[in-house]
Formats: sequence, structure tokens, C-alpha cells
Amino acid sequence: MRGEDPNQQAMFSYVSLEARVPEDHPLRPVRIMVDNALIDLAPLFKDMYSHTGRPSIAPEQLLRALLLQILYSIRSERMLVEQLDYNLLFRWFVGMSMDDKVWDHSTFSKNQDRLIAHDVATRFFVTIRRQAQKADLLSNEHFSVDGTLIEAWASMKSFRPKDDEDQDPPSAGGRNAEVDFKGQRRKNDTHQSTTDPDCRLLKKGKGKEAKLCFMGHALMENRNGLVVDSRLTQATGKAEREAALEMVEDIPGIKRITLAADKNYDTTEFVRKLRELHVTPHVTQKANSAIDKRTTRHVGYQASQKVRKRIEEIFGWMKTAGLLRKTRYRGLQRVKCSFTLAATAYNLVRMCNLIWAL
Repeated sequence: MRGEDPNQQAMFSYVSLEARVPEDHPLRPVRIMVDNALIDLAPLFKDMYSHTGRPSIAPEQLLRALLLQILYSIRSERMLVEQLDYNLLFRWFVGMSMDDKVWDHSTFSKNQDRLIAHDVATRFFVTIRRQAQKADLLSNEHFSVDGTLIEAWASMKSFRPKDDEDQDPPSAGGRNAEVDFKGQRRKNDTHQSTTDPDCRLLKKGKGKEAKLCFMGHALMENRNGLVVDSRLTQATGKAEREAALEMVEDIPGIKRITLAADKNYDTTEFVRKLRELHVTPHVTQKANSAIDKRTTRHVGYQASQKVRKRIEEIFGWMKTAGLLRKTRYRGLQRVKCSFTLAATAYNLVRMCNLIWAL
């Protein structure tokens, strides 16, 4: 029998959002872990807001929405708000009912300053990491470290001499003016981006093009490949080693650990500082290496060199799914907040896969 095609939609729905989401949907375990973390952060949220005045949008909902933006690779807050208006799955995850009015996209920009001022992204990351530790998913002995370039939201044309920043840019060529850099010597000491003064001009290696960028760093535990610490700094030649030392110093306990890394970390000064921190450096050797066979002869060194490459999977996920190949924000603090949330989202996805596999 042929079904009818009614033109008038039903006025009421008798199926709840909870019932519409399948029991085996991947977002269900993510929602449980996120909710547990937000309960721990409730005292922080209480201190962030005034006790009087008009009620604001719950920070729990804003954080869940930002996680959705990363998990589903939504490229802008405008598109995220549009999805929240008609996507029932997104409404369920954020904690909105079917009739709740969706807030304006500018809400994210206005509230991000408050999140940055109270370092909410880092606190959220630490809370999720604590859950992984309770589930016995983290190694406390073997780690890997690496850094990656995050392209800044700034054009190479904005990289101009610092003493020329008050002058108008070239007007020839309309909005997208043509600029010839040939023969010019441009350095971070003398030049600066007028769009994002916090970014720096750097190239990853020989034969690679120089870009205006930031540098993201991740410390990975070697058992399951989870991120245990992250940093976002200005892009310099020493930033990777400096951030690695900071993250190693924050590892709790006094037990001797190992740290795997690529050739960029194989310097005499870095290896010496690691040994002072009771860390065995499992760095990839250069021609004139700072480590010798006393370190490389052990089976653990070969295992660390094999496992450390998994950290590239973290950066690959953050740059593709997390949309961090080129950041959408300007300023070191805003990009740092985005990078930390992307690391948190990666851990959530990875933890779900690990827990389901047990």
C-alpha cells in the first residue's frame, strides 16, 4: 500500500532527545566523561561568574559545543550555531532541549576571554587526563615528545618592518595588493605581522618554505598514545627543546623515566638537562650525537624509537579533524586555548576506543 505524503507537519513530538540517540552511538561515552569532568570544574565555574545580574549561558554548554566543533570538524562558530539549531544529536550532547533557543555565534568570542583568563581549557584537559589515569591507561615511565607548526591566520604580506607598521599597506591591486619580497631580508628581529603580532616566521627544515606560524608541543605516554601534556609557544628554533623540558619537569614523581624524541632534540645541552632531571634521553641520533652506545644498546631504546612515531598521529588528527593545520584565531592565548581543547578532544576519542577494546 502506498504511503501518504502529508503537507502539514505534526505540532508535537512524543520522542525525547535521549531516546533519539542510539545506545551505541560514539558520543555517549564521550558525553559521560565530559559530564564527569565538568562536575569537577563546577567550583571553578562558580568563581568565574558574578552572583548577581542576568544569567549567562552555562559554561558547561559552551565547552560541550566547542568539543563538538572539534569532533565534527565544523569550520566556524556560525556553522556550529546553525547545526545546533536543527541537529538533534548536537542539541542532546550540548544539553539543550528541542525548544531551547540557540545563542548567537558572537557568544563564543565574548566568552572565550573569560575561558582564557581562568585557563579553563588547561583545567579541563587535566581533569580528562585524571580520568585516564584512574582507568589505568597511562604509562608513568616511558614518554615521547615532539612539536609541530600551526600556521597562523595571517598573510605573508602582513609581515612588515616593525618601524613601518603605522604606514598604510600597498594600495595597488585592490583588496589583495601585490607585494614583491624578492631581494628583501626579512627576519623576526626586524619584522612583525600587522595581523597577528604574536606569530613568527619560521621554516621546519631545509628546503621547506617559511611560514608565519606558532609551534604546538605534545608529551605522549608510550603505552596507549595519550597526550599527557601540551604547550603552544611562539615558533623559534629552540622552542621544541624548551617546551619539552617544561613538560618533563611537570611529570609527577621522582622515578627515572625515558623520553623519546627526533633528531632536533639531539643536542648536548638538552641531553645534559634531561639527565639532571633523572630522564634517560632516547633521542634519534645525529652524525655527532650527544648519546652513545651506553644508551642505544638497550632494547628499550629501540622500543622508544618505534613507539615515538605515534605522536605524529596526534598532530595529524589535530590538524585534520581538529582543523589546526591553519588556526582560525589570532593571538597566542586564543590559539593556545584552541590547541589545548583539540588535545583534550583527541584524548576523549582515544580513551573511548581503548575502553571499548577492553
